[in-house]
Amino acid sequence: MNASAMARGGRAGAQRAARGSVTKGGAKAGFAARGVIYLLVGLLALQIAFGDTKEEADRRGALAEISQKPFGSVVLWALGVGLVGMALWRLSEAVFGGVGADGHSAKKRLVALVRCVFYSFVAYSVLAFAAGSGSGGGSSDEQSRDVTARVLDLPGGQWIVGVAGVGIVVAGLWIGARAVMRSYRKKLRLGEMSPRVRRLVDVTGVGGGATRGLVFAAAGVFAVRAAVEYEPDKAKGLDDTLRSFAGTPAGPGLLACVAAGLMLFGLFSFAMARWRKV
Repeated sequence: MNASAMARGGRAGAQRAARGSVTKGGAKAGFAARGVIYLLVGLLALQIAFGDTKEEADRRGALAEISQKPFGSVVLWALGVGLVGMALWRLSEAVFGGVGADGHSAKKRLVALVRCVFYSFVAYSVLAFAAGSGSGGGSSDEQSRDVTARVLDLPGGQWIVGVAGVGIVVAGLWIGARAVMRSYRKKLRLGEMSPRVRRLVDVTGVGGGATRGLVFAAAGVFAVRAAVEYEPDKAKGLDDTLRSFAGTPAGPGLLACVAAGLMLFGLFSFAMARWRKV
């Protein structure tokens, strides 16, 4: 057997391992972990809408809520491990390609790599919280203000923050539009669902995805505002972004609707854990 054949065999073996039961289990665990976090963030946002403003409606607030429950530490570690599984699955997609006809395209691989980096950061913050740092990487509001302040101090910092903000707005609109168009359906094993379950998944996928896109877009608008006014405090993390919905003419009722949408996205993540093609 020559070196070329051995190399091809090695790549094939690596691909089989990347698509094996361990990677599939990691993806499912990651979607389930994401679902838990979004459900809790939605519940915290709902509490804020009804006047309870003590907790932060972001990832750190969700982790703090979990840590106060019986066996909370065990749950935190499980969430962190699940998110590590998600990051590894996205890494395998970036290296070997994903499912679908266009799963091996450069665009899909680049998106998978970005998601791998994102979930690696989220997994690290959850595991750091579980290990007892108590910060979970700091609140989303603190992180947004600190990062924005540092970038604004760079040469051309206003442009960098502004372009990043516009990018977040576009990403939010893209997420929402794809949810409304039900683009997620091509990634699900629809044949394994009954018609009733399929309708329920559509409710969570459309409602939850559209809400998630709206929240992303709103955060991007605040980043653009921070760049234009050269004020890092104008940038908002998830908690402040959600609270801003209560300050609109629609009042706390709008925040309650957004909170419900985030909870729907949490349920949709559970559906992805069950029926997502991996």
